[in-house]
Amino acid sequence: MADDKTTPEGAAQPGTTGEGNQPEAAVAPEAKTGGPERQSRGGNRGGGRDNRGGGRDNRGGGRGRGGRGGRDNDGGEELIEKLVHINRVSKTVKGGKRFGFAALVVVGDGKGRAGFGKGKAREVPEAITKATAAAKKSMVRVPLREGRTLHHDGTGHFGAGNVTVRSAPPGTGIIAGGPMRAVFESLGVSDVVTKSNGTANPYNMIRATFAALADQSSPKAVSQRRGKKVTDLLARAGGSAAEVAADAAAVTE
Repeated sequence: MADDKTTPEGAAQPGTTGEGNQPEAAVAPEAKTGGPERQSRGGNRGGGRDNRGGGRDNRGGGRGRGGRGGRDNDGGEELIEKLVHINRVSKTVKGGKRFGFAALVVVGDGKGRAGFGKGKAREVPEAITKATAAAKKSMVRVPLREGRTLHHDGTGHFGAGNVTVRSAPPGTGIIAGGPMRAVFESLGVSDVVTKSNGTANPYNMIRATFAALADQSSPKAVSQRRGKKVTDLLARAGGSAAEVAADAAAVTE
């Protein structure tokens, strides 16, 4: 016979509480881990770090610049950038040598305005940025015939650099090499013939090319300076009256 074990009055049954013999409430798993508030606070803190890291990535991406020879928006104006030359330079100091980079950049809008600039820095991207900023400040306007070629032939000199530029008929293309090609591409010229005699130093070639472009003048500018009509100037170059009138009407600058 099994012994009948009686529970004394007032004693709590296993799995029950002392008040009203209610079942004991299960311990919430959050209580062991510090509660939902601590978890959410830790999760937000971790997410904040992730967001902060993403902000750094975005900030780093904002510093990047366009590819070489790409287009850059500067105050709503679309500019063409051409990287002409990069040179490694060094400076001798007390502790040894400091190495850096020098960049030569040509900038133009493709509509008759162009400029060049140079910049030096410890890193290549920073040198290119400095050169681009200097080129934008030194942009000059060059009159173009029909928006595709020069109005007349010209020569330019700088140091040992000696260049010759000539106007060309449609379909000729840009017959130029190296630094001179970058200048005419950024300027918006599609037909031109050039020749460089002398040094092959890109700095001197660029300066000589801009010296030749600075001497360019349009029939409209000459007529205003001399107090005559454009048709009078073009008539001296030969051609019928109809051709002269058509050429005069095509002159826009």
